[in-house]
Amino acid sequence: MASFDFDTTWYIEAPIGEVFNALTDSLHWPDWWPGLVDVQPLVAGNEYGIGRTQHFVWKSRLGYHLRFDIRITRVCEPRLIEGVASGDVAGLGSWQLHEENLGTRVHYLWQVRTVPPWMGLLARLARPLVVWNHQAMMREGHAGLIRHLARLAPHPEGKVGSLPSREGW
Repeated sequence: MASFDFDTTWYIEAPIGEVFNALTDSLHWPDWWPGLVDVQPLVAGNEYGIGRTQHFVWKSRLGYHLRFDIRITRVCEPRLIEGVASGDVAGLGSWQLHEENLGTRVHYLWQVRTVPPWMGLLARLARPLVVWNHQAMMREGHAGLIRHLARLAPHPEGKVGSLPSREGW
């Protein structure tokens, strides 16, 4: 098993409510997030989303597929979404949103460990490639979300923009 603590920050020139709604609508993430192959609902959860469980299939830039379920454990609209992952990776994910200037700062924490033995071996042998893969997929998600929000609700200037994303580990 290998453990990862990924820390990603995005800035998006869109209201916090629009960003929150797009992030909670994960069944439609494959429409705008490259690398996300499929999302399937498993459990509906309550009216706030607590208990909602979905199955995610990602195709990495390294060629392997990552399959896991996310069960939502905490939601504070429009500022926080937390969930627990189980499957090829196990751990915690947290989206934290903050209003900043005329937009939204999105902070994503992904603290997981690999579960399949082959994945743990890959992570130990090629950790820099696994980190690079995660960062590339998060950059693509950032760009995809900006495009998605621009299509949904064009802003007065006619665009949704951002500053570059920042990833860490």
